[in-house]
Amino acid sequence: MVAGRAGSGRGGAVVRAVIAAGLFAAAPVLGASGLAAQERAVASPVLTINQEELFQNSAFGRRIEAELNAASAALAAENRRIEAALADEEQALTDRRATMDPAEFRALAEAFDAKVVELRRTQDGKARDLSRRPEEARQEFFRAVVPVLTAVVRERGAMVILDTRAVLLSADAIDITAEAIARIDAALGDGGGAPPPETPPGTSPETPPESPGEATPGTAPGAAQP
Repeated sequence: MVAGRAGSGRGGAVVRAVIAAGLFAAAPVLGASGLAAQERAVASPVLTINQEELFQNSAFGRRIEAELNAASAALAAENRRIEAALADEEQALTDRRATMDPAEFRALAEAFDAKVVELRRTQDGKARDLSRRPEEARQEFFRAVVPVLTAVVRERGAMVILDTRAVLLSADAIDITAEAIARIDAALGDGGGAPPPETPPGTSPETPPESPGEATPGTAPGAAQP
């Protein structure tokens, strides 16, 4: 239901300008007596929403971000513990070398190297899994909020929601970001402890586009080889 792809090139800019111009032309001019009407929901076939703000400022999105940050910190701490333990083990093996048979030392050294390789493979796998979770979490969030956004669209008599980042110019009255956040918080809370609602038939939310320079929560490096 949420459309977030910007038009490409000059043609896309022209289309966005035409849409914006049409909206402004259709909007009534408000005087002092019309300020109260400005507070009411505006019926429009086109609504806009800031998907990034929707995710970051809703209780649901904040919970997901907190969980991802905690998982990243936990993996980083685990990597540091493994690195320290391997360093200690390597030093102990080095200290014993002078009193060991060369063949015995070589066997222990090879076993240690194999252990390091396996630990690195395991930790790298955890890091890759964690790096995929932000996008998966965002998809989970936008699937869960589709019913809320669908209700707003129906109440406003709209046909489409556009990401504000894909619109050149628009009236503030058609931006439903704040309203959507309030309704999502009321309907879903932080989304924890319950499966997200199913997407209503006939709706197909798109994955929100990644903003330029958007930072993905960092992943911890794999265990360092001593």
